[in-house]
Amino acid sequence: MLAKDVIDGKFREVLTSLWARAFFRASGLRDNSYEESFSWQLPSVTDEAEKELIQVVLAVASLHAFIQANWTGPELDINPSEVIVDMMNPTLISDEVLDMKAVSELAYGGEPAYHLAQHATFLRLAQLIFALPYRHCISVCWWRLRTMIIHEQLLDEAVPLPTDAHDSLGSLLQTLTGDTGDRDLAGRLQLEQGRLEHIFCHDKAASDRFVQAARATGLQYELTGALGRRTKFQQNDLSQLVLLAESRKRNDSPAEAVPDDLVDQSCTPDDMSNMTYSNLPVTLGLNDDTLLEQTIFTSSAPSSTTSQLSHLDPVSQPPLHPLDQCILLSLCLNVRNTSPSHGLTSEQMSPYVARVISHPKNWSVHTMALLLRSRLESGRTRTVERSVLQLQALVDQMPTADSSLPERLLYFHSIPLPSKWEMERELALRFLTLGVVKSALEIFERLEMWEEVVKCWQSMEMTDKAVAIVRDLLEGRKEEAESVILRGKDLPSPRRGKLDSARQAKLWCLLGDLEPDNAVGHYERAWALSKETSGRAMRSLGGYYFARGEFEKAISCLQRAVKINPLLSRSWFILGCTYIRLENWEGARDSFSRCVSIDDEDGESWNNLASMYLRLDSSQNILESDVSGENQPSKAKSFSNRMLAFRALKQGLKYSYDNWRMWTNYMIVAMDVGELSEACRALTRIVEERSAKTGAECVDEEVLERLVNAVTRVPAGLDQSAGDDDRRRDAVNNPNEGHGLLRRVLDLFDRTILPRVSSPRIFRAYARLLTFQSRWEDALKAYLDWYRCSVAGTFEKGETDAEKWREAVNEVEDVVDVLKNFGPRVQGINWRHQARSIVRTFMGRSKDFDDQAEWSRLVEFQSELRTEE
Repeated sequence: MLAKDVIDGKFREVLTSLWARAFFRASGLRDNSYEESFSWQLPSVTDEAEKELIQVVLAVASLHAFIQANWTGPELDINPSEVIVDMMNPTLISDEVLDMKAVSELAYGGEPAYHLAQHATFLRLAQLIFALPYRHCISVCWWRLRTMIIHEQLLDEAVPLPTDAHDSLGSLLQTLTGDTGDRDLAGRLQLEQGRLEHIFCHDKAASDRFVQAARATGLQYELTGALGRRTKFQQNDLSQLVLLAESRKRNDSPAEAVPDDLVDQSCTPDDMSNMTYSNLPVTLGLNDDTLLEQTIFTSSAPSSTTSQLSHLDPVSQPPLHPLDQCILLSLCLNVRNTSPSHGLTSEQMSPYVARVISHPKNWSVHTMALLLRSRLESGRTRTVERSVLQLQALVDQMPTADSSLPERLLYFHSIPLPSKWEMERELALRFLTLGVVKSALEIFERLEMWEEVVKCWQSMEMTDKAVAIVRDLLEGRKEEAESVILRGKDLPSPRRGKLDSARQAKLWCLLGDLEPDNAVGHYERAWALSKETSGRAMRSLGGYYFARGEFEKAISCLQRAVKINPLLSRSWFILGCTYIRLENWEGARDSFSRCVSIDDEDGESWNNLASMYLRLDSSQNILESDVSGENQPSKAKSFSNRMLAFRALKQGLKYSYDNWRMWTNYMIVAMDVGELSEACRALTRIVEERSAKTGAECVDEEVLERLVNAVTRVPAGLDQSAGDDDRRRDAVNNPNEGHGLLRRVLDLFDRTILPRVSSPRIFRAYARLLTFQSRWEDALKAYLDWYRCSVAGTFEKGETDAEKWREAVNEVEDVVDVLKNFGPRVQGINWRHQARSIVRTFMGRSKDFDDQAEWSRLVEFQSELRTEE
């Protein structure tokens, strides 16, 4: 009966039951922590399994009561003071005192918990009960995971969990995925594990979990295209993105049946978008003069006919199970995180969200879908109005009772629904993007998010006002500080000073940001107040020292910061940069390695990591330069470092594709490790990015010549190579030399370099490549192009530089030799006449140098050409 009341959302009945009154008896709660105050006894229950079950039920009731108060609504009808009884002090302890104690204990990893969270006592109680030892209840580890996720959302920044947090979930997942397991429960568990990875920004791991959840529940989905229209005045049908999705048949699941009052199978998409349901969030219409409410598909079949979902009609797809809708929304989150930040992102997300919105089946799931659509539409001028209004409507609906509490909680743990204060914060940030600073400021002040309040005043160039607010809070002249002092009067003086130390430390950090002249003192005050647990204080102080070149002090502070919270990649990045300034390459390598392990899309960290491997290679070579003889192990290590640098750059370029400096580094390292095909690709990107600004300077001519050398150093014809079949095969298949590299280098010249820039060395390298292919006419033309832009070809009459003239004479000799060698092989060309013309023209431009010794060489060229004719 107790468990059924929890499922029905009757938390008051559960938490005031006889078992609860016996279980929640505290001793000395005023002076001790929650953990020290409770003995967690159920004297009337002798069976161990039954006792564990009652404990779990009471913990779940506490957790869901906290969720109801801060996430789903409606208003909670029970207070912590009605649940907890202090045996040493029977008088009623106020809810404010209990909640403040819970908030201070919920601070974790140097990050404060949100101080205005309602009834935080219930979350703290749930934490402590789930932390008790259990032998019979195998689902406790799952409830611990859910409690951890809620706790992480309460903190300012994500904080890493204990290493054993996931260990016990593996056996439970194996049980659920076994032959006797439940597929939907297995999918839920993997989905919630993915949510935790998403909180820590482990996008790849989260994506894997979401895909595994879809596989577990039997969800089939595919993003494809179908003909349709997006605007009211569109005349021709164009291919539009559509998500085809289908749930597996669940004959034994009542959730599969769609209530008649929610979905009418005869409704068209337009009707669906205009329908409203009394127990679902309000879906606002777009009401735009151009865009349709949603894409109208005119084709009854998707573009792909080979798909397993090709039987689905994009116009009328079957409703999805609510759990599958949660998976689609989670996949949608992952698309946002792993795709490049360009217009395609929203286009990829929109079909996922539209597929869920088209068949609303659960209050929480539909709320999350509308929230995601609001985020998507916030960046488009035609949809930004609905985006803000929809977000405001979602905020307003939270305290209402328009749907039952069991429905709101049914799939709550399977979706990343933000808390009430986070949703209001998002609304305020949306106001800021629209320039409505005053409305945003009012929300931030009501939520007591002082860091955002400070940013608002700074955006209005009123830093003095921001400083005054922070000082008023610290000195007790602001409302929040006054209420803290009043609440503190209920506690003994030793406890009064310990209240909200994490928040006070954060305020001192804010003051340090606002007053650079006194920043060190403020940050150190924050560090002392937090009892050396404030990662924010050390991050700020480390950044302060780094900006002023005090790198030893910066390292000391940043090492403390990353020890407190190792999930913030920015702290690791600054620490790595500090190590670079001190030429501590190993420390920098380790720091940037942590950066890319936290965020593998950080292209700049990948680039720096590669630089550190190269620095280590260089420093090792210097240390070993005095050692006589060849040191094979050190050479192998050196090559290993360069290969690691190559791989790091290759990974980083996936996320910094337009960074020509990274491409330059990649090109040089690729040449060094023998990956010439990749060097060729890198040079292509560099020319594409820089040719318009820097011209021929963008081409690394030395690299270009080495690429041509790699092609031409093998025999031109495969039949000319030694009779070894393996060598002939390598000459074709090896992408880094010979014929395997030839196509890439030719494309580099023909498609990238020559259409954009030119120089003598470029033409000469191109001519060598054509000579290798026995393309005599093209090679001759390339050599002549080289001559025209060489020193000799551009030599002007009246030039007085003798060294330049001698260089030009050598070039004239070279081009004459080319004409003698290639001319006879090209049909229809009078190469002798062209050679005589070149010599005659050059001699005419340089008559002022007829007294030089090299002049006789020109006369000899002229005489030889006449004799041959």
